[in-house]
Amino acid sequence: MDKNTPRSECPDPTQSMTIELPCAMIERVQKLADEKNTTLSNILIEALDSFLRKQG
Repeated sequence: MDKNTPRSECPDPTQSMTIELPCAMIERVQKLADEKNTTLSNILIEALDSFLRKQG
């Protein structure tokens, strides 16, 4: 997102981001995604959203 774009406006509803995680964590997240029949991305989005909501 451009630093001049107001936070309430996003040119696209999603943006790409690359993060590096420990292999063991990726395996755990992928296992959960497989069990829930969803994607790794969906699991990470839900986990991050839940964490941030708890932060206030």
